[in-house]
Amino acid sequence: MALPGLAARSSSSAFRLGRCALPPLALCLSQAAFAQAGAAADGTAQSPAQLQEVRINASTEKDVGFAPTEAQTAGKMPMRRLETPQSVGVVTREQMESRQITNLQQALQTVAGVSPVNFGRRGVDDLNIRGFRSTESVLIDGLVQSAGMWTRLNPYGYERFEVLKGAASVLYGQVQPGGIVNAVSKRPKREALTEVGVEVGSFGQRTLQADLNRPLNESGKAAFRINAQVANSDDPTDFIYRRDRWIAPSLSLDLGPQTDLVVFATYNQSQWMRQQGVTPYGTVLPNRNGPVRRTLYTGDPGFGGYDIETKSLGYALEHRFSPALTLRQNVRYETEGGTGNLVANSTLQSNQRLQNRTATRQYMDDDMLATDTSVLAKFAALGVQHQLVAGLDARTGKNWLGRRTCTIAPMDLFNPVYGVAARCPAGLTIDAPERLTVAGLYAQDQIKLTPQWTVLAGLRRDWSTNTIDDRIARQKTRQKDSATTLSAGVVYEFVPGWAAYASYGESFLPVPGTSFSGAPFVPETGKQWETGLKYEAPDRSVTGSLALFDLKRSNVTTADPVNATFQVQTGAQRARGLELEVGAELQRHWKLTGAYTYTDSEVTRDSNAAIVGKPLNLTPRSTFALWATYQLPQMPQLTLGAGARHVTRQVGSYPFSLPAYTVVDLSVGYTGPNYRITAGVKNVFDRAYYDGAINANVVSPSLPRNFSVGLTYFF
Repeated sequence: MALPGLAARSSSSAFRLGRCALPPLALCLSQAAFAQAGAAADGTAQSPAQLQEVRINASTEKDVGFAPTEAQTAGKMPMRRLETPQSVGVVTREQMESRQITNLQQALQTVAGVSPVNFGRRGVDDLNIRGFRSTESVLIDGLVQSAGMWTRLNPYGYERFEVLKGAASVLYGQVQPGGIVNAVSKRPKREALTEVGVEVGSFGQRTLQADLNRPLNESGKAAFRINAQVANSDDPTDFIYRRDRWIAPSLSLDLGPQTDLVVFATYNQSQWMRQQGVTPYGTVLPNRNGPVRRTLYTGDPGFGGYDIETKSLGYALEHRFSPALTLRQNVRYETEGGTGNLVANSTLQSNQRLQNRTATRQYMDDDMLATDTSVLAKFAALGVQHQLVAGLDARTGKNWLGRRTCTIAPMDLFNPVYGVAARCPAGLTIDAPERLTVAGLYAQDQIKLTPQWTVLAGLRRDWSTNTIDDRIARQKTRQKDSATTLSAGVVYEFVPGWAAYASYGESFLPVPGTSFSGAPFVPETGKQWETGLKYEAPDRSVTGSLALFDLKRSNVTTADPVNATFQVQTGAQRARGLELEVGAELQRHWKLTGAYTYTDSEVTRDSNAAIVGKPLNLTPRSTFALWATYQLPQMPQLTLGAGARHVTRQVGSYPFSLPAYTVVDLSVGYTGPNYRITAGVKNVFDRAYYDGAINANVVSPSLPRNFSVGLTYFF
């Protein structure tokens, strides 16, 4: 059910923001044309052979292998991981395909520091990095997404995922302290390729996908690419389903040897019934009436599900004035609209049989224009070499989430009845659209003091304005925030392939709202110290890292102990620990990726004294993950894969803890002359475990044993 005017507001906003996007593109194109014309006029134009071409928004490697040696997220430019004084995890497309990855959470299971958190199959990618929530810190090609986005990433559309761990505001502005995930999209290539695949699996999984790339001129610099996927699936939980329709075309234009331009778009339409979980009483805690069925749906299918549509349009421009000076601009406009209906668990009644519930109808209308304009300069000064990235990123957009809070009868967990009517008010109970404007100036310099010593230092200044129009209270508020953040690190390659590093970083995140006194909240801040070792084999067949970190989060909002419906900003939290990560492509046809994480987290200050000193929720003390593939020498077309994940007990402030678990996965792949067959089994031993809890009333059951079989043809 859409409210009147929703579509009109979205289209008018798109027109207004679309006009704002045109001047930056025109400016950059005119600069590129002027530079080329000027060079030709004075006879100093360089031939294409003298220029190093950089394909924008493409990965720094071939997106294959288990031991990538480069990443671009830590510097907004390709950098050796060995020379980066911060932990960066990389998941390549080859790794994803070998493990039959279907969502971002699965893709990051082998990255150290990323907690296996899950709030149910609720429609978004839930992530914790280094103990802290990072769900709203998922970037696409270096640009943040709207905070109101409800859809999840489709791994099929991305070449790789890079995880920059810890405070990272210097380059990316308003992000959460645990770290960020940067998804690097598939973009046009010089070579023609066509693949069409189909996959079927447990719980009604049916997927059809295609990837088409065609060069448009002899050099292949002009090319177009289309990725598309149609996916349907059900769920072991009663009534749960998901339907996705996704397409992503992109076009690269040949504007001469010095200029690259890629224009891209995405469209996604998703429908799903949200699975949030079941009560902890009868699952991880005893229930006097007996165990509660893990596949029980505690909502009501008659109340409806989610229906969300997202669209984006943008471009990535790069102009090389010379081999030492490059101008870059990324622009993306995105919009989202739809409805969401949720019946959620509240408290369990004292008889431990009747589950109280709440019902909510939601109406979403979001849009955002994000831009990032920067220069990359390489030069020598004071006897040392520099690679300087400096720029301005800015975004503006609105986020409207209208709600109607409804009432619905409790459910008997041991005799559920569906089709129960919910009583909803005629008007909205929450109607407060927000408009956010953000601008940030940043600079980060990679300084090569000697072949062994590398320094990375950055500085940023941010300004943001958030206007909230509360139509129910008839009150409009405007909150302005500003912050200066810095980062610094040093790397010493003491022997070839071995490096020690140390770094410091900061983050900030504005917090909307006010205290009981009316004082606006100040931004949350994060501060991190990190040190460690990194390794890169001479033939780049093995990479490894060991990191020790200490991360503090301040200005956390907590419940006001005096005024029940308000919050105070007195909370503080800390996470410190050790991360070990390795990737290898060994002789005798072995490839492997593995990670171990030890995290000691703690609530250091809170208005609720009872939780001070306790670990953060959903932060296991230790996690271990390993995935390996073996290509049979006698039959090189056949590849076997196996892996395991172990997660220790998760203890926090909830009245329950999540037990430890170990899960084993297997796969097999056969590659023919123009096709590939893959099959995999996840949770081979059908381990029943819980990998999340959205609050004290709900735990989230994991998927039982499930399989998938896929066939891909290459033309």
